[in-house]
Amino acid sequence: MNNNPIGVLLVNLGTPASPTVKEIRRYLKAFLSDPRVVELPKWLWQGVLHTIVLPFRAPKLVEKYEAIWLKEGSPLLVYTQAQSQALAQQLASDHVIVDFAMRYGEPDLAKAIQGLQQKGCERILIVPMYPQYAASTTATLFDRVAEISKTMRNQPDYRFIKRYAEHPAYIQSLHHKVVHFWQENGRPDQLLLSFHGLPQRSVDLGDPYYDDCQKTVAALRVSLQAEGVPIAVSFQSQFGKAKWIGPATQATLESYPAKGIKRVDVMCPGFAADCLETLEEIQLGCAEAFKQKGGEQFRYIPCLNDDPVWIDALATIVKERLGSWT
Repeated sequence: MNNNPIGVLLVNLGTPASPTVKEIRRYLKAFLSDPRVVELPKWLWQGVLHTIVLPFRAPKLVEKYEAIWLKEGSPLLVYTQAQSQALAQQLASDHVIVDFAMRYGEPDLAKAIQGLQQKGCERILIVPMYPQYAASTTATLFDRVAEISKTMRNQPDYRFIKRYAEHPAYIQSLHHKVVHFWQENGRPDQLLLSFHGLPQRSVDLGDPYYDDCQKTVAALRVSLQAEGVPIAVSFQSQFGKAKWIGPATQATLESYPAKGIKRVDVMCPGFAADCLETLEEIQLGCAEAFKQKGGEQFRYIPCLNDDPVWIDALATIVKERLGSWT
């Protein structure tokens, strides 16, 4: 029997260290240089990235990041750390050490893996904080773990969680978040579930992300059926001129008032923690667009973050994948 502790590593996408041009540019360079994220020839994309995107995009994002920054730092960092700490308390009796890292930026993934090894962890479970699988999120994380490990003389034994898009515990945590919000604030005319977008070409080439999103929506519709609120799905954060999966979140919201839908709640189930795409793009930007078209009430339902019901669900998902290790 292996008596060494087991490492559980929560990994999210990443965030600038501060809402400054320098740090935003550093983060964007790492993120957008990943060929899994931007599937263009390197010789073509690197020129665009360094002459157009980084010089002009980063300054435009400063104000957006400043609008959502918490006193403790980036929301994504703050909430992911809180999730890690809460999960560690849940799993403390199972001989497990929990830590967190980012795919791009800090805390550095390689250092986090090395840190778990130094604490005696010969077995490490990698937990992507992406409920729905996509090559540009989950797969690139697995790629990075392999890259980090290929120079190790003594590699750890890894397990990975590929997805939990329709896991009952995850769906129950979303259900609880929505119902609790409605119990406190009343029901809307419409609930819109907004997921991060993906180029249509990626789906055409076999990426299962769109199907994973639809499975989450279908399961949540069943779970919330008794509430009597219509549920729709949309996709946000489009980038570039290529065709993306749809319908687009902002366009969907702008169409609602003319259809008599004046009170809408928006939730982002594909994000395990609030970040720029949820707080600035949805809570601020889309809210303004909806109201300009005649919408009367726009409410954003926060991500799962460190909600106790979600931490319980995450513990359930993790324990299932740990399996024979515990």
